[in-house]
Amino acid sequence: MKFRQFGSTGMKTSEVGMGCWAIGGNAFGNSYGTTEDAESVKAVRKAVDLGCNFFDTADVYGHGHSEELLGIALQKIRRGVLIATKVGGSYVYNDDKWGNMNFTAEYVRFAIEQSLLRLKTDYIDVYQLHNPTLAMIKEGEVFRPLRGLQKEGKIRHVGISVFTLDEGLAALDHADSIQCVFNIIDPRNYEMMETAKRRGIGVIVREPLANGLLTGKYNTGSSFEKGDIRNNTPPQYMEGVTELAQEIKERFPWATPAQIALKYVLSFDCVSTVIPGAKTPEQAAENMAASDIRPLTKEDMAVFGS
Repeated sequence: MKFRQFGSTGMKTSEVGMGCWAIGGNAFGNSYGTTEDAESVKAVRKAVDLGCNFFDTADVYGHGHSEELLGIALQKIRRGVLIATKVGGSYVYNDDKWGNMNFTAEYVRFAIEQSLLRLKTDYIDVYQLHNPTLAMIKEGEVFRPLRGLQKEGKIRHVGISVFTLDEGLAALDHADSIQCVFNIIDPRNYEMMETAKRRGIGVIVREPLANGLLTGKYNTGSSFEKGDIRNNTPPQYMEGVTELAQEIKERFPWATPAQIALKYVLSFDCVSTVIPGAKTPEQAAENMAASDIRPLTKEDMAVFGS
């Protein structure tokens, strides 16, 4: 496993981290399908065994279940890993009902205490605002509660997860790290990532496998269980991505399509860490191995128009 500087924070992150949305399970939908908790814990620990030190989750994943499993898996080695979680994407009430986004100072203070309990820790390495609106980001007030928690030692660094290029560029004035989508078929956030690097801001890349569709495991006839977000994939997009995955499999027989997709992202030095998801130890092992396969050449990258 290779490591990279995480902006100017002083932290070093494994270049392949682990995204933990999937291990939240499908009890509440908005997921990547059914999971087994024991397998999820094994997946996290397999990633650690293979050199991964960066784990990204959110309080809304499985309504807290992802954080709970991560806490179990990492409790004995907490000081040796970096945990990033998110707040505000959905509001969690005491009766476990979830509602709309909430970034108020009162809620953030409530939410972090719940996340700390679930994660079995007393601090979070990167606490991220979970996709606030562009107007909120520009106004900047949503960052104030996190800076307060940073001064108290409950969090080490302030981060943000964004959807769009405009949101990301606006957030660079306020955050220590930024999380965005970037992959072979969606490279639109490159400008933001390059700007972040120049300004010493850590860059976390999510959805490097395009919701798993670049793994080569699916085709236009694939179906997903109820609650899986991939049920909402437009047919034309599904066809394009799965055909690309098959092309990758044919052109790069020395690695899996998932590993090539991850290596593509890692070919950009503005990336601090990439966070593919994994539900099993086997998936975690495949992802982590992407760090050690040979770099993509200029000719390889030209296949993807880069």
